[in-house]
Amino acid sequence: MDGVESNVGELNAPVPVTRQSLWKPIALGLLLITFMVLARVLHIGDHLGDLREWILSLGALGPVVYILIYITAVIFAVPGSVITIMGGLLFGSLIGVASVSVGSTIGAGLAFLIARYVARESIAGRLADNSKFQKLDHLTEQHGAIIVAITRLVPLFPFNLLNYGFGLTRVPFWTYVLWSWICMLPGTVLYVVGTDAVASTLSEGRIPFGLIAVLVLMMGLITVLVAQARKKLKSGEEAISDG
Repeated sequence: MDGVESNVGELNAPVPVTRQSLWKPIALGLLLITFMVLARVLHIGDHLGDLREWILSLGALGPVVYILIYITAVIFAVPGSVITIMGGLLFGSLIGVASVSVGSTIGAGLAFLIARYVARESIAGRLADNSKFQKLDHLTEQHGAIIVAITRLVPLFPFNLLNYGFGLTRVPFWTYVLWSWICMLPGTVLYVVGTDAVASTLSEGRIPFGLIAVLVLMMGLITVLVAQARKKLKSGEEAISDG
């Protein structure tokens, strides 16, 4: 427990203010503000249909551009559900799952690196008093990689908090990336294949029984994994309390 207390203590301790420590968080903040202003001015939400047509017109480059858009959205903490659904509409199940998986994993990895190396002081200051992050920090200190897996399966922590919060913990980067990818994959399949199944039904007038079978199988798998993850999470919290 000394390691956990010292780690949390570091987050709560005042950070010396220097020019070198200030410019990176300021630059990140300016980028975020610029993105939000552009999103409002350009009415990005109104142009999703145009974006879809544009990506489809790119042919083989479409998935690459889509992945870059997804990565940018994750870094700027834009909710990814709409973009994930668009992946199913754009590319179907196979390429859609692959594109979403690559984009979400790379985006999560970059957010982790930003939190660890670029804007650590700023993000630590924002999360220091966050009770959910304190719990995440304690559990990660005690159980390491398994907490990365569990929290990707059980939506107890916001996705954006996880991406940046794990960068402040002691989890190794490649451990974080590997388990994030593996444990985000079932949800990705559920969203993308589900979207593809609905789109196929509406556009072709037939029920895609193969896709529905994949959905049922994936829902069953996620149900089992989440149940097991909750048990592990509960036992981990109890272990910390006993410690």
